[in-house]
Amino acid sequence: MLKETFTTLAGKYTADLALTAQLWHFIEGRYTGKGRHYHTLTHLENLLLELQSCESHVADMDSVLFALFYHDVIYKSTAKDNEEKSANTAVLALSGIGFPQEKIEKCSAIILATKSHALSPDNDTNLFTDTDLSILGSNWEEYSVYFKNVRKEYSIYPDFMYNPGRKKVLLHFLEMEHIFKTEFFRDKYEKKARENLRREIEIL
Repeated sequence: MLKETFTTLAGKYTADLALTAQLWHFIEGRYTGKGRHYHTLTHLENLLLELQSCESHVADMDSVLFALFYHDVIYKSTAKDNEEKSANTAVLALSGIGFPQEKIEKCSAIILATKSHALSPDNDTNLFTDTDLSILGSNWEEYSVYFKNVRKEYSIYPDFMYNPGRKKVLLHFLEMEHIFKTEFFRDKYEKKARENLRREIEIL
């Protein structure tokens, strides 16, 4: 599903099938790389399903979809600039296929927004960051798999270092007036997400 979606999307802007295949190969290789446990192709598949569920609310689906494919393309748990590097990677790739400049800038801005998940004046950005957090509102079994996989990505750190940092992140979300920025996702996941976050904090 992902490869087909990306190929169709890129095909709207370039007829160079070899280039499209090369771009997909790079994306696939990154998301299946060693050390990835949560930020994988499965994560992208889940986000795609969430985006499809709210497609009627999205103004610029192509920019949002490219943001999906590139938002975690560069990921290292110990790095502080994953989003910036991912955005830069997207800019280079999308420039190469002739994606319009204003759309490239929007795609880049969406990727950068996943760093803080702050409220944006752009509704598409809010919808995307909400899909990125949708796992927080899943059932407890899925949520447990999620936080255990995140822990694996930070396996370099012992519990006494990891747990306080993880707790700080969870409390950050709980202290927000709304975890989800859009009414669509707030209605769908807000209550369950808060329950899951509190439950994980109790475990830490």
